[in-house]
Amino acid sequence: MPSAASRATDETKLRRNLAAAYRLAARFGWDDTLYTHFSARLSGGKKGQQRFLLNPFGLMFKEVRASDLIVVDLDGQVVQGHAALNPAGFTIHSAVHTARDDAHCVIHTHTLPGMAVAACEQGLLQLNQISAEFYQSVGFHAYEGVAFNLEERSRIQAALGENMALILRHHGLLSVGPTVADAFCIMYYLNKACEIQLAAAQLASIAGPVTRMPPAISAHVRKQFRGVEHERQLVWAAWLRELDRTEPDYQN
Repeated sequence: MPSAASRATDETKLRRNLAAAYRLAARFGWDDTLYTHFSARLSGGKKGQQRFLLNPFGLMFKEVRASDLIVVDLDGQVVQGHAALNPAGFTIHSAVHTARDDAHCVIHTHTLPGMAVAACEQGLLQLNQISAEFYQSVGFHAYEGVAFNLEERSRIQAALGENMALILRHHGLLSVGPTVADAFCIMYYLNKACEIQLAAAQLASIAGPVTRMPPAISAHVRKQFRGVEHERQLVWAAWLRELDRTEPDYQN
């Protein structure tokens, strides 16, 4: 069992990574004033007793620092920190953390391209190399209104299944990963695929129909991406270097 000092060091690193995710999201234009959340599960909790880090309700993404993050339990209680908790954010994130042992980080966004694709009947189309990473790896959850109802968690869990991402119909996008780096990179490219789909749809009005990749090609490319998932850590390290140069206070 890790020592108290080791757990403290791990939590400090996790807090800094999650705070960095918020700062990067603000830089990429993913924020929605005070809404949407990124969470990271703390290590050491037994099944059913896990706790996770979440942004305090009231701070914009560009303001979040490592020390600002609150600790929330699976009953929706803030057990560390003094800020308020957004109930809808708790519903969505606790649903994933309780269902997926591998989902140590959960990223949820309300971006324009993500919400546009979430409104499309066919969801994410196979239009480009980036979308192929998500071929048969994205779940779909039907919209039930603002996520205040804790009973919705079981349906979110079923919709996500073992996928790396979820499209919440008429709502937005969600990604999961074993680290903040993984979940954030998955969201980055899922959102990028949605941006390309939106651009292609606009272009189709003047240039004619877009073409979709054959399923066999999509499956092949998805397998190729699975073989280089470790590269997400390199991308994340590069982003952190940029933040360290320009917004070092995220670590505080």
